Amino acid sequence: MIATRDRLDLLQCAIGAVVSQDYSGPIEVLVVFDRSTPVPTLERDDPHRRVRVLENTRSAGLPGARNSGILAAEHDLVAFCDDDDHWLANKLRRQVDALELRSVAAAVTGIQIRFEESVTPRPIDRASISFDDLIRDRLTEAHPSTFLIRHELFEDESELVDEEIPGGYGEDYDLLLRLARRAPIAVVPEPLVEVLWHQGSFFTRRFETIVTALDYLLDKHPEFADDRRGHARITGQQAFALAAIGRRSDSVSTALATLRRQPSEKRALLSLLVNMRVVGPETVLRLAHRTGRGI
Repeated sequence: MIATRDRLDLLQCAIGAVVSQDYSGPIEVLVVFDRSTPVPTLERDDPHRRVRVLENTRSAGLPGARNSGILAAEHDLVAFCDDDDHWLANKLRRQVDALELRSVAAAVTGIQIRFEESVTPRPIDRASISFDDLIRDRLTEAHPSTFLIRHELFEDESELVDEEIPGGYGEDYDLLLRLARRAPIAVVPEPLVEVLWHQGSFFTRRFETIVTALDYLLDKHPEFADDRRGHARITGQQAFALAAIGRRSDSVSTALATLRRQPSEKRALLSLLVNMRVVGPETVLRLAHRTGRGI
């Protein structure tokens, strides 16, 4: 399922990569247009590699668009792909094999990140991902464009992507946490999805939304409070976001509280440098992205 908005050229590349998979079974691509005009010419009637074009019939934004696709899906497995990413040719085959071998409900793969002229591989360093792993570390290698999930898990509407998260930020992380709470998630460690980071990414500079969305996640998953490293990672992100939007007092107090609990939290330290105007937030982000990392 590909949720999309106003990125037709990138979307066509994403669709092409999915229909070109070396997986021998049938694949249906559900292209869900969110707050943009559907393009019916993208549809394909090939039963082996069908492409359907849909409109987001739920709340505007990525979570509602994902849910529109999930509810329209007719096969046993549901996979996500962002419209600016693309799957490598053996992604789906390798992932289905891992899912069936482990008899689990969901699987992810590693990624490679393309930013400007650089490509950085980000394999996953473990055979499975537990709930505790995800509380401690977001494991951003487990990107939503790698998600493969048994459709039966979404039979109860409460298990769909959370449409209440502010701005839709972190909806993938929340879903991953809820999946891992049920059972460990299988991993294909190799990078089998290319993720494009660019200035057109919809969450670039949306720092106010990030702060409120992370508050929402902390409230929804109280287990963060019991993990010093995991909690500090979230509040360190908030400190940086607050610094980026000029809320200096809030940022400094958040950073200092974070460092008291976890002195090695780099995001909190970076936020203090931004507040002191030693470096700008955009420079920090660009340098991180060049190494295939985020904040």
